[in-house]
Amino acid sequence: MARKLKYKRIMIKISGEVLEGALGQGIDFKILDELCREVALVKKMGAEIAIVIGGGNFWRYRDFKNSGLDHVHSDYMGMLATVMNSIAMQHSLKKAGVDSRPLSSIPMQQVVGTYLRDKALDYLERGKIVICGGGTGNPFFTTDSAAALRALELGCDVLLKATKVDYVYDKDPEKHKDAKRYKKISYDEVFRQELEVMDLTAVDLCAKSGLPVVVFNLKKKGNIARVVKGEDIGTLIS
Repeated sequence: MARKLKYKRIMIKISGEVLEGALGQGIDFKILDELCREVALVKKMGAEIAIVIGGGNFWRYRDFKNSGLDHVHSDYMGMLATVMNSIAMQHSLKKAGVDSRPLSSIPMQQVVGTYLRDKALDYLERGKIVICGGGTGNPFFTTDSAAALRALELGCDVLLKATKVDYVYDKDPEKHKDAKRYKKISYDEVFRQELEVMDLTAVDLCAKSGLPVVVFNLKKKGNIARVVKGEDIGTLIS
């Protein structure tokens, strides 16, 4: 079945906020389990899958910047939150019938493995899903940047940016009824318009290496599989 896929090795970037559902924070396991069933379906189609998940359902600097906690330590707390989400995702993927390995850029060997490129590649080649936790391991970088970096390191064919909207728009479609949608857009145009689809550092990394990015609505069942098969879903940035 893998020969029918447009993208064989994929990086999926999922925001932590997706996991909180209506709870407002933390993890809604009904949402996580449903998401992992979608990912498992794509794995069984023959795709090799790496995942970067954010930690905003637990901690984000911008939400607590008035606390007095400095930016560096706040970002480290956010990185730890991504590891918590990675552990939860491994549990849900196991329930969905697929094997995964969470790896952290911040060593914590008693909890999860340490991210090493060769180790991650070996897991992918052995058919395991790799969950890259801990962001880049450095403060001041978003998990969008981590997803782009890991996608390039692991030789992914595409970066899938899972969001709550169907396309990239020139402004927030939930606030502006006249928002213009894009089916295809260049990296340069994303920079020129300063579109907030993802961290521009991440876009720059993808642009320099020619890694395509597909932005799509994660909430629609089956969309991950549709993207991987090459169906006309979401917005292609290339």
